[in-house]
Order: sequence, then C-alpha cells, then structure tokens
Amino acid sequence: MIPYACPVLCFGDLAQARIATLGLNPSNVEFEKSGNELRGEKRRFPTLGSLGIADWSEARQEHLETILESCREYFLRHPYDKWFKPMENLIRRTAASYYSPDRDACHPDLVPYATAPVRSKLSPSSQSMLLDAAGATLAELLRESPVQLLVLNGRRVFKQFEILAEIPLEHRSAVLSHTVNRCPREFEELWILCAAYR
Repeated sequence: MIPYACPVLCFGDLAQARIATLGLNPSNVEFEKSGNELRGEKRRFPTLGSLGIADWSEARQEHLETILESCREYFLRHPYDKWFKPMENLIRRTAASYYSPDRDACHPDLVPYATAPVRSKLSPSSQSMLLDAAGATLAELLRESPVQLLVLNGRRVFKQFEILAEIPLEHRSAVLSHTVNRCPREFEELWILCAAYR
C-alpha cells in the first residue's frame, strides 16, 4: 500500500448510486505522479500530509469526514478521466453517469487501498491479504447502498469477485459479455453485469 494515501471507499457517492462499476483497487495515479505525491489542485484525495497527521492512527472524525467527502465529490472535481471515461461510455447505456449531478453511478473497488507497485505486480500472498482485509467492508457498503446493478470491470475483477462472494458466475470469452445473475447472501439484492475485456 502507499502508506500516506487514504483508503478510497468509493469514487462517487455510493449512498445515491443505482449503478456501480467494480474494479480491483485505486490506481497509484490517484495519489502520485512519477513517485511524487500529488499536491495542491492536483491532489484528488487526502493524504497524511494534507490532513496534517503523521500516522493513520491519529485520524479523527473530521479527517474521516474529509476523506468521505473527497470520495463523494470525486467526479465533480478532476477525476482521472483516462480511466473513467471508457467506463462512462459503458454505463451511459443505462442512462446513468458518474458525472451526473444526480450521482447515480459510482465506482468502488474490491480493495480500497492504492498500491505501488501496482497490484498486479504484488506477490500472490500480498494480493490475497489485501482482498481478505477488504472483502467484508465491500459487502457491507453494497448491502447498505441503493445500488441495483453492479458492473464487474474485467476478468481479474470477475475472478476475484467470484472468490470473495462465493458466487459461481458464467464467464463468456468476448470483448464485452453481459451476464445477469441473481446473487446470494450479502449480495442478494444486486444484479450483476459482467463486463469482461480481452
């Protein structure tokens, strides 16, 4: 994990969204460029430095509220469009949008922590540890949200979600496949749309 980076529970407002796209974890570019922390107007999320604390154990309620507000307001500021615009093109087919004033779409990740190196370059045991630490939080956030449609973004997300939710999902090898399934247990109120890219 990037030690100075806050957890990103969601890009956008999970409390208002009816559609959520699910990714693996926040990109390091949300917090840094070429290994240097983003500062000033370029900063997208709070960090230890911007909050004026030395360690996350020092975080108080006001710091948590600042983090949550930065998540809710993400698409109203300067989001990482290079990544989110292609996903926006997909979900616009449902008349939802990350960028809408209605905030009817959002993007949580399986793991809310940005990593450097990127998650795919971490050891399998480190990846598994991150997923284990975050899985219950994601389930609770989704269960308490108004989200009705969850879009799984990519094959790695698809596979990790199957493990996390203990849900066998049909996987079709296609540029974009749409598979809708009813989900048991903590995900039982969601419909799943699997977006699997080559």
